[in-house]
Amino acid sequence: MLDYLIHLDKKLFIYLNNLGATPFDAIWLLITKQINWTPFFLILLFILYKKLGTKKLGIAILIVATLIAFTNEITDVIKFSVQRLRPCNDDTLVGLIRVVKDSDTFSYFSGHAANSTAAMMFVFLILRKHYKYSYLLFLYPLIFAYSRIYLGLHYPLDIISGYAFGSLTGWLFYFLFEKISNKFIMPTTHE
Repeated sequence: MLDYLIHLDKKLFIYLNNLGATPFDAIWLLITKQINWTPFFLILLFILYKKLGTKKLGIAILIVATLIAFTNEITDVIKFSVQRLRPCNDDTLVGLIRVVKDSDTFSYFSGHAANSTAAMMFVFLILRKHYKYSYLLFLYPLIFAYSRIYLGLHYPLDIISGYAFGSLTGWLFYFLFEKISNKFIMPTTHE
C-alpha cells in the first residue's frame, strides 16, 4: 500500500512539476524565499496590532516565534528519520522532471508547508472573528508550498503532510496564546 501511495505521489509530482516553464522560473524562485514575503508579513503585523493592541501582539509574536522554532525542529527530526530523497535527487526521475533548484537535504515533510500553514492557521484563528475573508490567508501557504513542487524540491505528499502538521501546530499554539493572554491580560482591555 505504501509503495502504491509513493508511486502515485511521484506521478502527481511529475505532472505538477512539468506544468512549469522556463519563463516563469525566476518568479517561482522569488516566491519560494520567505524574505520576499516581508511586505505581506508587515501588513499582517499591522492588522494584528490594530486588533490585539500592544500587549497581546507582543504575546502573539513570542508565540509565533516559538511555533516556528517548534515546527522547524519537529520537521527536521522527521526528515532525518524518514530520509526521503528530494525529487531533484531521485535518479528514477532524471529526464522526467524540471529541476529549477537543488538541495541536498531530505524531503519528507516540507518545512515550508508546515511553517507557513502553522503561522497562517494561528493568525487566521485570531482574525477570523474580525474579518469575513480571513480564510484568504491560506493562499500564502498554498502558493509558497507549491513553489517547492515547481522547483523540484518536494513531492505533493511532502506538502500535504506539512499542511496537516502545520494546521495542527497552528491550532495548538493558538490555544496556548489564548490561555496566556487571558491569564496575563484582562479580556476587556485593549490598547
